Amino acid sequence: MAARLARRQTWRAKGASALVVMLVALPIAAMSAYSVWAMSSVGTAEEQVTVELGETQAWVATAGVPGAGFWQAPTQPEWNGYPFTEDGSWEIPDGTPLDDPLDVLPPGTETLEITHGQVFAETFGGTGALEAWGGEAWDPRLAGRFDLLDGERPDGPREAMVTEAALERLGIEIGGTLSLADAGTHFTVVGTLDAATLPDSAAAVFLPDPAQVTGERRWYLPALALGWDDVLALNEEGVVVYSREVVLDPPTVTTVEAASARDAWLNGIWMTVTVLAVAGVFAAYVAVMLAGAAFAVSARRQQRALAVAASVGARPRDLSRTIALQGTVLGVVGGGIGVAAGIGIAALVMQLTATGSATRFWGFHVPWPLLAGVFAFAVLVGTASALVPARSVTRSDTISALRGARRPQTPRASRPIWGSLLLIVGVALTLASGIAAAGLNTMDDVAPDSPLRALPPFGIVIGPILVQVGVLISGGWLLWWTARGLSKLGLSAKIASRDAAANASRTVPAFAAIAATVFIGVFAVGQLSMQTANTARGWFYQAPLGSLAIDIEPTGMEAVTATDAARAADAAAGLAEATGADHVAVIGRQLNAWFNGGTADARQAEFVMALLPAEHLLDPTVVDSFSTMGQSPQNPLSVVAPRDLETALGTALSPGDLAAYREGAALVADPRFVTDGTIDIAAWTVADAGEGRAPDNVWDPNKRPAAWGMPDISDPLWAEELDALVVDLPRQPISIAISPETATRLGVVTQPDSAIGSFTAPPSTADLDRLIEQAANAGAADWALAARYESGPPSDAAWIVPLLATVAVLVLGASAVALGLARYERRPDDATLSAVGGTPGLRRRIGFWQGLVIAGFGTLAGTAAGILPPIGFAIQSGHDLRIADIPWAVLAALTIGLPLAIAATSWLVPPRHPDLTRRTAIT
Repeated sequence: MAARLARRQTWRAKGASALVVMLVALPIAAMSAYSVWAMSSVGTAEEQVTVELGETQAWVATAGVPGAGFWQAPTQPEWNGYPFTEDGSWEIPDGTPLDDPLDVLPPGTETLEITHGQVFAETFGGTGALEAWGGEAWDPRLAGRFDLLDGERPDGPREAMVTEAALERLGIEIGGTLSLADAGTHFTVVGTLDAATLPDSAAAVFLPDPAQVTGERRWYLPALALGWDDVLALNEEGVVVYSREVVLDPPTVTTVEAASARDAWLNGIWMTVTVLAVAGVFAAYVAVMLAGAAFAVSARRQQRALAVAASVGARPRDLSRTIALQGTVLGVVGGGIGVAAGIGIAALVMQLTATGSATRFWGFHVPWPLLAGVFAFAVLVGTASALVPARSVTRSDTISALRGARRPQTPRASRPIWGSLLLIVGVALTLASGIAAAGLNTMDDVAPDSPLRALPPFGIVIGPILVQVGVLISGGWLLWWTARGLSKLGLSAKIASRDAAANASRTVPAFAAIAATVFIGVFAVGQLSMQTANTARGWFYQAPLGSLAIDIEPTGMEAVTATDAARAADAAAGLAEATGADHVAVIGRQLNAWFNGGTADARQAEFVMALLPAEHLLDPTVVDSFSTMGQSPQNPLSVVAPRDLETALGTALSPGDLAAYREGAALVADPRFVTDGTIDIAAWTVADAGEGRAPDNVWDPNKRPAAWGMPDISDPLWAEELDALVVDLPRQPISIAISPETATRLGVVTQPDSAIGSFTAPPSTADLDRLIEQAANAGAADWALAARYESGPPSDAAWIVPLLATVAVLVLGASAVALGLARYERRPDDATLSAVGGTPGLRRRIGFWQGLVIAGFGTLAGTAAGILPPIGFAIQSGHDLRIADIPWAVLAALTIGLPLAIAATSWLVPPRHPDLTRRTAIT
């Protein structure tokens, strides 16, 4: 009977039922879509075999030393190595891997040798590095790994294939010429080939000879099938194998080392389950709160019908079961709609985000067991939403309900007591946990893996959750006190606040859902803002903001010679100008002492330093690390021509400063070097600097521990003071700049170290990509160029805007549900109010105050709880995370502005014309 009544009631109250179905279906759709998306990103054994092998049976490669116990994981051969020692580590034994595995394969075994690496080719815009395969990748037996798209397969040593994206990159069509820049060879492109692991946008080439590509070598076996025993035998020879037979039917017993590969795969699956669980808890809380409010309204609207059922013999538990089963019915409907919608959403998202790579989405995998769990979760959420209203109907007064009088709600004295206690405990737990964590950070005798260090972070997060629960439990009591205060602000505020307090079963769940949403948003904004600000404080600027830095780097252990450095500087300047730089500054610097200690003459050459004052040096017995402030304190002198100074530092200088710089003053970007308007310059021999007999601008030489075995600081060859021009600049590689004339006078021998280009308009992403690629290809045997565009530290706006937008949308949705329920339930009251002279303007103002009370309560509670974890983590971090970095103005706008906007919207929406025949009997 209860099930029949529940089903009929859900169909009769179509509007309320649709609302509950929507509240259940939305989070279920999101969870289902994520499940399908995540599982589609994990390949099945059959899909992995096809992508790795095509139609061949296996591939083999040389990876280990023969006879040294080499092992591999059965299905993931990249997990391989040698037996672990007692301390859990392993070392590569002496010996040489096989040159190729053909000697240990059965005689007459057919193989396809394929190499994978990169080549430098002449592209449409210059010379570019392209991914490349060497060997007959177009063999039909590799279909699935490499697929023919257009044209023909090569039939000669000077024919090649490329991907479709490479045709555009090379500026050719099928039949055109592919020219290798490093080898000087040319190929005719006869067709296009697709590599399963590459996205459609990737440019790659396929050359006929494996020797033409340097890189990873594999031998594919078209016909020879290898079982696990065969794989183990090949492992003994240092050969790693990926076998179709083994992957499709893996062994059940493997080594402990190889089992870690399986654990890694399971961890990936558990990540999906964890995300679903966390999202499910939040979604369930919000859905239960809002749907519970809807069921509370529905239960009160059904009081007379339930009273009729009670009058003909229905027991209280039958009435309770009727309401609870309504939640079950709507949970089933919402769950079914949500799962179906989630599958469709996942298919659409996958279609829009597919890159053409077979490993981006291996297939469309619908995890039916996981979705069955999600569906069961939806039914549970729907049922839980109706449990509290179901319990309340058991206390209904049948006679009063038959007369049409609604039973008033009375607050319980125990609720505010328990709620207030949880509020106090939650705040105290958060602050105490933060202080305890900060104290533990200073205790060296507490082990890093001690449980004591793990407890405070949990307390920092659990405390605000207790605050949320406390607000929820004492919500009715808080509403009563609010009603008493707002009653003094006018009739509309009095009616709205008293309505919210009198219907706490509808109001409290609504503002609890809003509070949960705001809590997560404020927590994320506060924590991430502090972390972003900390990142910005320690950001190392490669060049002035909006500038391009091209560093000259040695390719080996030897320093770049002066001749090569000059050649590299010209190449760097040319690349910057080709990218659109308005001006290019070349920065000179001395070779570091450890680079310049070869010949006897070089060891006796002068190494000139600017000296950091003693008060800024660190005590090595107290501080075990140091900050360079983003610059190089050990070699702080840079030589910059006056015409390049503003470009190099990214700042405008007055004519007087430039004149002083030309006359011998030093421009200082690190104020720590300056004392009374001057800096100290001194010189030591390269030998002294390289062997520790010169200051290092980091440690106090008088406090260096004897265990370091460092020699005493020798007297400088000479010392001098230079006038200092101080500029306030962010951390940059240049901390002190002097002119070439000053460097010559002081005997500072420098050579080009980097180039900095300035731009009027920022270069495009395509221009920067081309520049970085060209810089990588512009080097020589002894030097290379490394190009970087300085865009500064990450901005908060990149994530604050979408995060707050999401929070605002969720809060608006929850408020719309709550206010819609309030208007629906207030129809008889509106009719009564209109009958005694209430104007439409009064009812609009009541809507305004209802929105302000519900949304305001929610945002205030959520903000108060959400700001506690960032404060706790800031206390824990010591000085890295700072409370001042929290965007308090943004949080204030969210807390105050969002409720006002919701209240204004509620005022703008006109109330429904009252039906005077629905006036409620007053008893």
